[in-house]
Amino acid sequence: MPNFVAPEVKKFVTWDYIVFAALFLVSASIGVFFAVKERKKKTSKEFLVGGRQMTCGPIAFSLTSSFMSAVTVLGTPSEVYRYGASFVLFFLSYTLVIIFTSELFLPVFYRSGITSTYEYLELRFNKIVRLAATLIYILQTILYTGIVVYAPSLALNQVTGFDLWGSVAATGIVCTFYCTLGGLKAVVWTDAFQMVVMVAGFVAVLIRGTSLNGGATKVWEDAHEGSRLNIFDFDVDPLRRHTFWTIVIGGTFTWLGLYGVNQSTIQRCISCKSERHAKLALYLNLLGLWTVLVCAVFCGLVMYSHYKSCDPWTAAFISAPDQLMPYFVMDIFSSMPGVPGLFVACAFSGTLSTVAASINALATVTFEDLVKKGFPNLSEKMSTWISKGLCVLYGVLCTSMAAAASLLGGVVQASLSIHGMCGGPMLGLFTLGIVFPCANWKGALGGLLAGISLAFWVGTGSFIYPAPPTKSIPLQLSTLNCTLANSTEALLTAAPTLAPERPLLADTWYSLSYLYFSAIGCVGCAITGLLISFITGPSKGEDIPPVLIKPVCDLFCFWSKRLKIFLWCGVQHDSLEMDFKKKLPEAAAKKTRTDNTFKSNTNKENNHQIRGYSSEENSYTNISRETLL
Repeated sequence: MPNFVAPEVKKFVTWDYIVFAALFLVSASIGVFFAVKERKKKTSKEFLVGGRQMTCGPIAFSLTSSFMSAVTVLGTPSEVYRYGASFVLFFLSYTLVIIFTSELFLPVFYRSGITSTYEYLELRFNKIVRLAATLIYILQTILYTGIVVYAPSLALNQVTGFDLWGSVAATGIVCTFYCTLGGLKAVVWTDAFQMVVMVAGFVAVLIRGTSLNGGATKVWEDAHEGSRLNIFDFDVDPLRRHTFWTIVIGGTFTWLGLYGVNQSTIQRCISCKSERHAKLALYLNLLGLWTVLVCAVFCGLVMYSHYKSCDPWTAAFISAPDQLMPYFVMDIFSSMPGVPGLFVACAFSGTLSTVAASINALATVTFEDLVKKGFPNLSEKMSTWISKGLCVLYGVLCTSMAAAASLLGGVVQASLSIHGMCGGPMLGLFTLGIVFPCANWKGALGGLLAGISLAFWVGTGSFIYPAPPTKSIPLQLSTLNCTLANSTEALLTAAPTLAPERPLLADTWYSLSYLYFSAIGCVGCAITGLLISFITGPSKGEDIPPVLIKPVCDLFCFWSKRLKIFLWCGVQHDSLEMDFKKKLPEAAAKKTRTDNTFKSNTNKENNHQIRGYSSEENSYTNISRETLL
C-alpha cells in the first residue's frame, strides 16, 4: 500500500481540558449532593433502589444514557461510515424491545416486590437457579464494562493525545465515587445530566460537519452515491452481518436480553413509585433511544461525506475504525478550542453512565443474592456500608477489566456479542419462568447451561474464525484525493481482510451474524428447558403463585374462557384477576393479600405480599417490604 501524508490534526488544548473536566466535576458533585441530602436515610433499600419513589422522567433519561454508551457515540458512526445506514433499522428493534419489556417482563418483576431480578428465579424455581444466573450476570457485566471503559479511552488517546490510562482511571474513580456516595439516586440524576451532554455533543458535530460539507442535501447526495443509503436488504441469509432480518430479529433478541431481564434496567424501573411510572419511563426512554440512534447514524453519513475521497483509515492516518469519530471531531473543530472537549465529554458521558449503572447493579445483585443469603440478620447500617463497599470493589474490578478489552476488536460488535452470548440464555431462562408454567427448576438449570454452551460455542468460534469477507466486507472506501508520500498513484480499495485456514464449521456455524448469538442462546435455553421439564415431570400450576406468571395465552384465546384456563396449566389466574379498573381496586381495599391468595400447598418460601393498587395512579404502587426468601 502506498504511503500517504497525514494532514495535521491538532491535539487537546487548555479549553478542551477545562470543558472535559467540568463533566467529571458536575458528575462527582451530584454524588456529593445526594450523599448529603440522603444522609439520614441509611437503609440499603434507599441506597440501592432510591426508596422506590422515583418518577418516570429521570429514570427515562437514565435508561437511555446507560445503554447509549461510548460504544454508541464512537462505534455507531463508524459502522455507518463503513457499512451504510442500515444500522438505523435498530429503531424497529428498540420499539419491539420496549413493548415486550413493559408489557411482558416489567409487570411480573414489579408486582413480585423484588430488588434483584434474580430473586424472581428463586421464587419461581429455587436457589440453585438463582445463584447460577447471578454469577453469569456478574461475569457478563464486568466483561462488558471493561469494553465500555477501555474503547473510548484508547480511541481518544490515539487521536486527541488524551492520556489512555489516565482517562481509564479517571472514569473508574469518578463513577465509583458518586455511586458509593449517592447510591441509585445519584446514578439516575447524573445519567440525566450526561444524556443532555451526549446529545449536545452529537448536535455540535452534526451542525459543524453539515455546514462544512455543503449542507444536508449535499451530505445526503454523497451518501446516496456512496451506497450508504441502501437500508432495506431483505436477504434472509443468516450469515450476512447486517440485513433487515438480522437487525430486526437478532437485534430484538440482543436488546431484549439487555432491557427485558437485565438487572440494571429493572432496578431502575422498580425504583419508580408506581408501575405506571415505570412503563412511562420505558416508553419515554424509547424516544431517547431513537434520538441518539438518529444522531449517531447522521454523524456517520456526515463523516462519509467529509472523507469520501480520502478515507483516513485506509490511508493509515488512524489505526482502528473506532478512532474515526474522534479524528473527525479534531479535524472539523481544529479552529474552535473547547468544542473537541465537549465531544470527548459526550463520549465519556456514555462511558460514565454505563459504568455507574453497572457498578450499582452489580452491588445490588451481589448484596441481595449472595450477601443477604449468607448473612440474613445484618443491621440496616451494616447493610448500607456493605453495599457501599461492594460499589468500591466493583469499581476497581470493572476498571481493571479494561486491560483485557484490547483483545476484543470493534467496540460495537464486541459489546453486543458479549451481551448476546450471556444475555440470550438469561432471556431464555426468564422466559421459561414467566411464560411457561410447566417449566421446573431442572429444566431451567439445564436450559440455562445449554443456552450458554450454544451461545459461547458460536460466539467464540466467530471470534477465532471471522466470517468470510463476502458476508461482512465494508462498502467501498477511497483514498483518491489523499496526498501520496512516494508516488502519484491513486488507490481505490476496501478494508484489508485476512483469510486464515478454516475448519468445516467456519463458513457456516461460526459465520452467523453476531446479532443472532442472543437468539441462539435464548431459543436453545427455552427448548432444552421445556424438554427437560416434560421428561422430569412438569411443575404443577397450582403450586405457582399467579403473580409469577404472565398469562400471554389470554391475548390469543380471548374468545374461549375454557381454552384460556386450560393453557394456564393449573395456575390460578382467576383468583388474581389482572383487570385494574374493575377487580383490583376491590381486592386492594383489603388490608392483607398474601398467603390466602394462593393454594394451601404453595411453598412457604415463595409466599409474598402483592403490591397495592392505587386508584389515583390507576396502577400498582410500591410498598416497602422485605422479600421473604
